[in-house]
Amino acid sequence: MAAYVIADSVITDRAVFDDYLERVPEIVAAHGGKYLVRGGAAQAVQGDWTPNRILVLEFESADQARAWQDSPDYAELKAMLNQSTNTNLIIAEGV
Repeated sequence: MAAYVIADSVITDRAVFDDYLERVPEIVAAHGGKYLVRGGAAQAVQGDWTPNRILVLEFESADQARAWQDSPDYAELKAMLNQSTNTNLIIAEGV
Protein backbone atom coordinates (compact mmCIF):
# COMPACT_ATOMS: atom_id res chain seq x y z
CA MET A 1 0.00 0.00 0.00
CA ALA A 2 1.31 3.45 -0.89
CA ALA A 3 2.42 5.75 1.92
CA TYR A 4 2.80 9.49 2.01
CA VAL A 5 5.20 11.64 3.98
CA ILE A 6 3.40 14.89 4.76
CA ALA A 7 5.29 17.77 6.32
CA ASP A 8 4.53 21.34 7.27
CA SER A 9 7.62 23.46 7.95
CA VAL A 10 8.39 26.93 9.23
CA ILE A 11 11.82 27.96 7.97
CA THR A 12 14.06 29.46 10.65
CA ASP A 13 17.46 29.47 8.86
CA ARG A 14 17.13 30.05 5.11
CA ALA A 15 20.81 29.40 4.25
CA VAL A 16 20.92 25.97 5.90
CA PHE A 17 17.49 25.10 4.51
CA ASP A 18 18.53 26.05 0.97
CA ASP A 19 21.53 23.71 1.29
CA TYR A 20 19.16 20.96 2.49
CA LEU A 21 16.83 21.57 -0.48
CA GLU A 22 19.72 21.26 -2.90
CA ARG A 23 20.89 17.92 -1.50
CA VAL A 24 17.74 16.07 -0.43
CA PRO A 25 16.11 15.16 -3.80
CA GLU A 26 18.89 12.70 -4.65
CA ILE A 27 18.44 10.83 -1.37
CA VAL A 28 14.64 10.82 -1.64
CA ALA A 29 14.91 9.34 -5.15
CA ALA A 30 17.49 6.77 -4.02
CA HIS A 31 14.92 5.49 -1.51
CA GLY A 32 12.12 5.32 -4.06
CA GLY A 33 10.38 8.52 -3.00
CA LYS A 34 8.52 10.77 -5.40
CA TYR A 35 7.69 14.43 -4.80
CA LEU A 36 3.99 15.26 -5.16
CA VAL A 37 4.01 18.66 -3.41
CA ARG A 38 7.12 20.67 -2.65
CA GLY A 39 6.56 24.10 -1.18
CA GLY A 40 3.97 25.64 -3.48
CA ALA A 41 1.21 27.93 -2.29
CA ALA A 42 -1.18 26.35 0.23
CA GLN A 43 -4.49 27.69 1.47
CA ALA A 44 -6.49 26.40 4.41
CA VAL A 45 -10.16 26.17 3.52
CA GLN A 46 -11.47 24.61 6.73
CA GLY A 47 -10.37 24.50 10.35
CA ASP A 48 -7.62 26.27 12.27
CA TRP A 49 -4.59 25.06 10.29
CA THR A 50 -2.34 27.79 8.91
CA PRO A 51 -0.09 25.90 6.49
CA ASN A 52 3.45 27.14 5.96
CA ARG A 53 5.69 25.17 3.59
CA ILE A 54 3.99 21.90 2.66
CA LEU A 55 5.71 18.76 1.40
CA VAL A 56 4.10 15.52 0.22
CA LEU A 57 6.27 12.56 -0.80
CA GLU A 58 4.94 9.24 -2.08
CA PHE A 59 6.60 5.91 -1.30
CA GLU A 60 5.53 2.38 -2.20
CA SER A 61 4.94 1.56 1.48
CA ALA A 62 5.15 2.97 4.99
CA ASP A 63 8.14 0.69 5.61
CA GLN A 64 9.94 2.29 2.66
CA ALA A 65 9.13 5.79 3.95
CA ARG A 66 10.41 4.90 7.42
CA ALA A 67 13.54 3.35 5.92
CA TRP A 68 14.25 6.67 4.18
CA GLN A 69 13.63 8.64 7.42
CA ASP A 70 15.93 6.34 9.41
CA SER A 71 18.64 5.80 6.78
CA PRO A 72 22.26 6.70 7.51
CA ASP A 73 22.49 8.62 4.21
CA TYR A 74 19.60 10.90 5.29
CA ALA A 75 20.85 11.44 8.86
CA GLU A 76 23.00 14.50 8.09
CA LEU A 77 20.24 16.10 6.04
CA LYS A 78 17.64 15.33 8.69
CA ALA A 79 19.85 17.19 11.19
CA MET A 80 20.03 20.12 8.76
CA LEU A 81 16.24 20.11 8.43
CA ASN A 82 15.86 20.12 12.21
CA GLN A 83 18.41 22.93 12.51
CA SER A 84 16.77 25.13 9.88
CA THR A 85 13.04 24.56 10.40
CA ASN A 86 10.29 23.76 12.83
CA THR A 87 8.68 20.81 11.05
CA ASN A 88 5.67 18.61 11.74
CA LEU A 89 5.89 15.37 9.74
CA ILE A 90 3.71 12.29 9.44
CA ILE A 91 3.72 9.09 7.42
CA ALA A 92 0.20 8.17 6.29
CA GLU A 93 -0.84 5.06 4.41
CA GLY A 94 -3.15 5.64 1.48
CA VAL A 95 -4.39 4.28 -1.81
